[in-house]
Amino acid sequence: MNDQTPILNPPPPPAPASLADTGLPMTLMQDILIKTMYRMSLNHASELSSVLCLSFAQVQELIDTARGERLVEAMGTLHATSKSAEMGFQLTDAGRSRALSALAISEYYGAMPVPLEIYSEQVRRQSIRKVKITRDQLLAAMGDLILPEGLLSALGPAVTSGRSILMYGPPGNGKSSISNGIRDAMGDHIYVPRAVLHAGQVISVYDPIVHRKVETQAAHVGTSLRVSGQRFDPRYVLCERPTVITGGELKLEMLDLKYNPVSKTYQAPLQFKAMGGVFIVDDLGRQEEPPQALVNRWIVPLEMNYDILSLASGEKFIVPFDTLVIFSTNFHPNEIFDQAALRRIFFKIKIDGPTQADFLKIFALVARKRRVPLNEDALIHLLQTKYPTIGNVYANYQPVFLIDQMIAICEYEGKPYHMSPELIDRAWSNMFVEDETIVK
Repeated sequence: MNDQTPILNPPPPPAPASLADTGLPMTLMQDILIKTMYRMSLNHASELSSVLCLSFAQVQELIDTARGERLVEAMGTLHATSKSAEMGFQLTDAGRSRALSALAISEYYGAMPVPLEIYSEQVRRQSIRKVKITRDQLLAAMGDLILPEGLLSALGPAVTSGRSILMYGPPGNGKSSISNGIRDAMGDHIYVPRAVLHAGQVISVYDPIVHRKVETQAAHVGTSLRVSGQRFDPRYVLCERPTVITGGELKLEMLDLKYNPVSKTYQAPLQFKAMGGVFIVDDLGRQEEPPQALVNRWIVPLEMNYDILSLASGEKFIVPFDTLVIFSTNFHPNEIFDQAALRRIFFKIKIDGPTQADFLKIFALVARKRRVPLNEDALIHLLQTKYPTIGNVYANYQPVFLIDQMIAICEYEGKPYHMSPELIDRAWSNMFVEDETIVK
């Protein structure tokens, strides 16, 4: 494969051919089966197959084993809506007692988890470090952004390396938009486990808020999952490469396993949910935690490609770390990091404001999109009268701000969209608040 060809279809996790191939203990699978039957009032193997993410035959085998232990019994009636005249099953008194005992230990039920060691193999197969992005792909993903000359040459190697990136520079110049463009340039799909298992503890991973499911016919194999030769293990969800974006709300505790003491279940931390994708720490330096402390938390993952998590019992364990971490800040790096921390961030890219020529390109582009005719007198007034008052410092956000302000004024006054020196002055007054001299 050419190094410049992106991997659009990572190898899928193979569907387990048997219960043994799931890598799960039989006792655990039985407990999840009866907890699911109890909590969801499901009585048919086809329904349980869809919820447990196992094949019909595998669920039937679990039911037969539970019947042998007198935890489940046949209901004696056929499923009226099933074309195959499917037998119904229900929990016995012993089964309900076992379900309650299992729920007291953990409220988790539903999809069978994937053992952590098996998921780690899938992480390697679909590693973000195997994604190769061309200049054209990166440029296309940036949309209508007017980028500083040389920026793509700096971003390209950073993205294709899968290593950490620090973008810094004055506010309002598109660092967040560029981060989102990097995410969009990935373009391919990966397989996200619904849950993983470690040391008998189930950790929920798939999160519809973070993960964008890919809806394809190939992802569905029928309501009862009876079709053999499924394209991938149904315990996974086919998703776009995930992106987690955090800002000033980020706290160190959000990077740890989240344990619910009531349900006795775990939620994967943010960076685990971002596995195989992008983790963006936006507006670094605005969090309650000092930037140095946040970066210190990332030192081991960034250098060793693994992370260390802790269970509620205090047991620590290693998980894969396969994430492109992008830090974005308005501060100069030397103001918020020591040199040891900076050394561990592989790429540092400064995002400066536009030149006057690029500013005019952006202004014209925004005006055309907003259907506001350009006016030469207004532009001359803006460049020769207004910008000298702030040292001729341009920012990418300013054209959008100024034009949207003029549109708001026109709409309020019932006038067609236009620009003029007078409208420029009114818009400018909302973009910058001038100091007022207090007269006693």
